[in-house]
Amino acid sequence: MIVNTSIYLRLDYLFLEEFLLTEVEYILLNKRSCCMQLEEYFNVLAPDDIRLKGTRIGIESILYEYIYRARTAEEIAKIYPSLSLEQVYATILYYLHDREAVGQYLTDWIEFGERMRAEQRENPSPARLRFKQLKAHQTSKVCPA
Repeated sequence: MIVNTSIYLRLDYLFLEEFLLTEVEYILLNKRSCCMQLEEYFNVLAPDDIRLKGTRIGIESILYEYIYRARTAEEIAKIYPSLSLEQVYATILYYLHDREAVGQYLTDWIEFGERMRAEQRENPSPARLRFKQLKAHQTSKVCPA
């Protein structure tokens, strides 16, 4: 059995984040099916649209769970059953290798979502307005003033 000592030496990091990075690298580099380049896990459809290959799931979905909800890779894989644990780890590793660029990607995604929600509140669709009217009508029947 050939052992890649550089990988094992990297396991000596003290910080959890660095440990996670080395664990993910270890898993991805030591797969029996040989090594895939990290970029091979993703489809870059546009600068603001990166998805996991073979899925419609964007990296922002996985990274939001990981960064903002503090979920583990295993928990994220359970949330998205169409993804393998390997794909989740690859996404986290992608983020950890280039925090600045991927962090900006995620920030842009969050800001876009906030802008769209604000716009929808200011200019609700006709269907949303009708729904509000129906709800108000039902509430007035149940609780007369």
